This record gives sequence, structure tokens and C-alpha cells, in this order.
Amino acid sequence: MSFTVYPAIDVRGGRVVRLRQGDYADETRYGDDPLAFAVRYAQAGAKWLHLVDLDAAKAGGYTLLPLLRAIVAQTGLQVQTGGGVRSRADLTTLLDAGAARVVIGSLAVRAPGTVAEWLADFGGDRITVALDARQDEAGAWRLPVHGWTQVAEETLDEVLARHADAGLVHLLCTDIARDGMLAGPNIELYRRLCERHPDLRVQASGGIRDVADAGAARAAGCSGAVLGKALLEGRVDLREALAC
Repeated sequence: MSFTVYPAIDVRGGRVVRLRQGDYADETRYGDDPLAFAVRYAQAGAKWLHLVDLDAAKAGGYTLLPLLRAIVAQTGLQVQTGGGVRSRADLTTLLDAGAARVVIGSLAVRAPGTVAEWLADFGGDRITVALDARQDEAGAWRLPVHGWTQVAEETLDEVLARHADAGLVHLLCTDIARDGMLAGPNIELYRRLCERHPDLRVQASGGIRDVADAGAARAAGCSGAVLGKALLEGRVDLREALAC
């Protein structure tokens, strides 16, 4: 199986930022020109970009269409993007603007039947379901939604089983406790997901510190890894990560 490194750009208020464990009150800013970051990543050899609209993830209504179009036109990157996708119109608008894949988060938890219809109509390669999980005291993996401000009733396993049956291909799973913490990815979680759903192409997200962490995700069965804070802070050389 091929392995894809996805440099990530999270945008809030027009700035490149990272949140600590999904907390909108705990934000670190890295720059005011997201397009410049995308250009640098493309120049380093990246083929894909993971672009997140944090404002829309919380409130709905994707706001980065001009940025998305500019990235596609100026860099040649294939862009996987989402945040606030709530309707078929949202999905088609992003695809028409040049997105290679649209990331669907909260809606995939709240309305799996709707996402199943989209998977059938648009194909599994055009959609990435993002399930951001937090383990509770009993060991169950719970799914915060709406910018991680509410918690769904169904567990990660229950929701994922529905989407796998509906033809899901691409899953992005984030352990919220690791997100933005540079504490290493939850390899045990990814190994478990890959073993239970060997047909899925799982993207590891959250906590990746270095090239070794990305390699560990690959060894666990993941098909890709999202590099966020470690890349922004210079802890990972993107060229080296892509080469490995």
C-alpha cells in the first residue's frame, strides 16, 4: 500500500493556526498567508495538502473557497479540505472549486445515511470521513462534533461500521488527546482500526512529532499521515518525511 504525507494548514480568521486538543480558546498562530505555506509545501515535493476551515468547523459555512482555488491554481497540489460541510450543495461547491477530496466531519456522525448517499453518488475517492475521537473513562471512543463542542451518542466503532458498509474508502481519525500536543500518535488506535477495517485507507492525525512517528503509523497499517504542528514548528523536514 502506498503511503501519503499530508502537510496540514488549519485556517481561522484568515490565519494559519493550530489548536491545542481542539480548544478554540487555546490557539497558536503561525502566519497570515496560508497560500504561502501551501506554495512552500508544494516546492518541497508534497503532492497533497490537508486544508481545514476551523471557523466553518464550528459554525458551518465553508469560508475558504478563494484560498482553495488559489492553492489548486498556483501549486498543483491535490487538496483534501473540509470544515462546515453540511449539505450536498456544500460538497459540490468544494469539488467544483477544485478540491480533490472533501472532508466530512460532524455530518458523518449526525447523518450517516446522508453521507452514504454521497458516497454512492460521488464515489469513495472524493470523500474523506473525519472522525475525531476522545477515549472516555470506560475506554470507549467518543466522537465530539461541531468543532469538538458537543459529543455524539454513538461511539467511533458504531459510526465507522456504518460508513464502511456504505463504501467508505478514506478515513481520517484523530485522537483529540494527542492533537497539537507533539506527544506521538496513538499507534494502538490506528492498528486496531486497520485490523478491523483492512479495506479502509486510514490517515493518522494528531501528535505526530517526527518522521519516525509517521513511519510507525505506516507500520500500523495506515495509508497516510497528517503533519501539522511539527511541520509548522520545524520539527519535521517535509522533504525528509516525503522521502521516507
